[in-house]
Amino acid sequence: MTTPDGGVPFLDAEMNRFLAQFQADTRPLEELQESLKAVRGRGEAANGQVKAEVLASGALGSLQIDPRAMRLGADALAEAVLAAASNAAADLTTQLAGMMMDGLTPFADEVRRFSQD
Repeated sequence: MTTPDGGVPFLDAEMNRFLAQFQADTRPLEELQESLKAVRGRGEAANGQVKAEVLASGALGSLQIDPRAMRLGADALAEAVLAAASNAAADLTTQLAGMMMDGLTPFADEVRRFSQD
């Protein structure tokens, strides 16, 4: 049961304000989490003839092989696939690191401010 203002009846007004502020403060973290799930790393090899996409989970999301890449031979093509996937993973890592820095910096600043008080 809630009160008409959406609060919980057994909590006082100050606690309700605190909870509302906490929810507002954590909303950016929830948005960051959703953004992290959607990010994709992209990489290529063999002069762009092999392209790979890596999902946030680390799984290979897609692989495109230009028909001209078949002329590379089995070993070279396998190396190109691995290189494209590796490049995609590196791209993913760079993107994730940037997103984490951007998303968590305001919270780190707040923790520093809180610990100095």
